[in-house]
Amino acid sequence: MASHEPAPVRAELPLRHRDLDALGHVNQAVFHELLEEVRAAFFRATLPDLPFTGYVLAHVELDYRREVRIEDRYLIGECRVASLGRSRVELENRLVLADGNVAVEGRAVLVAWDEKTRRSRELTENERKALLSRQA
Repeated sequence: MASHEPAPVRAELPLRHRDLDALGHVNQAVFHELLEEVRAAFFRATLPDLPFTGYVLAHVELDYRREVRIEDRYLIGECRVASLGRSRVELENRLVLADGNVAVEGRAVLVAWDEKTRRSRELTENERKALLSRQA
């Protein structure tokens, strides 16, 4: 994430002993849970009047860059908009160690969701405006 881009939404995520696997580092599945927390923080900050259930996860890709151990104590999650479609929101997200090294980075595609019809819906103009303010 380059410095000329809007600042991402950030969240501090404490590590728990249950996050570790038999190798003594944070299990790969836990990174997905932590990134879900970051995405929730992103939507609370960007669209505070819309429930997080207004979107469903359609795709996720992740690259693991550094080992994370319990001694790291916490990660900083970062999230911003990569692109928008009719109903689609593509997010760049990553987890960063306290020393600034990226532990995990990737993209997630979410789709605006209508809970009544159980189908995708078009982004509203208010959503689009708020999301564009967070675009990379």
